[in-house]
Amino acid sequence: MTTSQLLHGSANPIGGRSAIVKWKWGATADEMLYKEQPKFIKFALGENVKQANRGYDNPTRFPQTRMGVEQVFIDYFQRAKEYDEAWKEYNSNTKKNTIKAPRVDIELQTLAEILNKERFISCHSYIQSEILMLMNVADKFNFKVNTFTHILEGYKVADKMKEHGVAASTFADWWAYKFEVNDAIPYNGAIMHNAGVLVAYNSDDAEMSRRLNQEAAKAVKYGNVSEEEAWKFVTLNPAKMLHIDNKVGSIKVGKDADLVLWSDNPLSIYAKAEKTIIEGTGIL
Repeated sequence: MTTSQLLHGSANPIGGRSAIVKWKWGATADEMLYKEQPKFIKFALGENVKQANRGYDNPTRFPQTRMGVEQVFIDYFQRAKEYDEAWKEYNSNTKKNTIKAPRVDIELQTLAEILNKERFISCHSYIQSEILMLMNVADKFNFKVNTFTHILEGYKVADKMKEHGVAASTFADWWAYKFEVNDAIPYNGAIMHNAGVLVAYNSDDAEMSRRLNQEAAKAVKYGNVSEEEAWKFVTLNPAKMLHIDNKVGSIKVGKDADLVLWSDNPLSIYAKAEKTIIEGTGIL
């Protein structure tokens, strides 16, 4: 593992901004930040957002339902649209000294960047109805969802995802740990890939994230994805999702010297990472 997108938890429909980092040994936290990284933000859907595990006796905030989650998005994007229009009108006015500037709002400013296609969305998701819902909201406000993460029911709506142009970063075989993942199947990644969706495998687990090579191999076992395409699930495809594939994700002249030397076929459970090289610096 050489590069990661750091996202916070999934308790809020609209969460915080993310960071892309290079795990370079000996570097400080600031030095690990990917240079000139694209802007991203974390969104979330489902049980975590509507606090399904809090119990009905402990309603702490809105939203409490999946319909409420949709309303949060509509309300905020409508406000962001009006905020953006107000600032554009103000900035286009040649006599700024005669009118008052709109109030600065960092939240709406960030959402306006999405509307202006300057910031990308990584959205925690699981079930088909909510996947479709957010794509419909995006269409309503004329932007695209960049990536659905986890997305264990993506296989049900792969055609709609392809049409929207959204990517899928999913678990290889995690399911049954809460109700909304009960329809997950091991062929999810392969089905979305075969439908033309850009697919990657991710992990929320600190240990498994060190072994994504073995996760990629599951696409070969479940769905008969070719070894080359399966390997892209944890290399080039996620780089494309993060819009940094011009520098990382594959071996090519002009890209960063981020390389891993394996003792065997990296899709094998017997393969060991013998050496990791990040930007030309080796780590044994």
